[in-house]
Amino acid sequence: MFWGEVLNFLDSSMTTPTSYGVFHLVSFALSILIGVWLCIRFKDSERYAKRIVLITAIIVTVFEIYKQINYTFTYDGTAITADYQWYAFPWQFCSTPMYVGLLAGLTRGKVHESLCAYLATFAVFAGVCVMFYPNDVFISTIGINIQTMICHGSMLSIGIYLLASGYVKLEHKTILKAVPVFAIAVAVAVVLNELAHATGLLATEDFNMFFVSPYCDPHLPVYSIVQQHVAFPWCLILYILGFSVAAYLMLLIAMGVKAIVNTRAANKKQEITIK
Repeated sequence: MFWGEVLNFLDSSMTTPTSYGVFHLVSFALSILIGVWLCIRFKDSERYAKRIVLITAIIVTVFEIYKQINYTFTYDGTAITADYQWYAFPWQFCSTPMYVGLLAGLTRGKVHESLCAYLATFAVFAGVCVMFYPNDVFISTIGINIQTMICHGSMLSIGIYLLASGYVKLEHKTILKAVPVFAIAVAVAVVLNELAHATGLLATEDFNMFFVSPYCDPHLPVYSIVQQHVAFPWCLILYILGFSVAAYLMLLIAMGVKAIVNTRAANKKQEITIK
């Protein structure tokens, strides 16, 4: 069966990569190099940024569709069977840049600015976390490993481009534009988790979007400790505040790097002038 063979091909296996192994390090390096290349090749960010963000989001979406197909369908040599894996439903923190990127590439004005601010702060933080500590994102399927590195690596690449090119302003109020986008994403996750509980899905499936569901065992590092000691509405507020601070830190780091670069450039110019 043709489609069965296609499914088997998409499920081709490899030795599960390890953190800081060759596969991980090459993927990490490529994500940074691509971000730098974008800054050099497409200096006119006003002209190219929207298209770059949109194209990247489309590429990530294609790989996400592949992931959903791979996780849903299997071929045993005679028949294709379908069993959707609800834990892989694409609305986790690291999934949001895909949707945000698509919207950013199709909008303009303040909405576009907020979406890009999100990609340059919250998405960068998510990408940094996974690329520095991939932990359990690697499995024995080649395509899924490539998909996860493209997904998370692109967060770094686009973040570097948006920040270094100046398309997203390196100023404190940028984080205020990004926070509402994150809050909306979290709100959607909460609604989905409530629906999963109300429909009885949790009786047979693992469904915990953004890992904030009060009906599932705590899973997210650090936040899982908070979940055990703080009532749900309040720990959710702490969740939003915590991630907002982390995203703000990404912005502060970028601002610090810019300040250092500008200072060195000014000193070099002064030295040339004195000579």
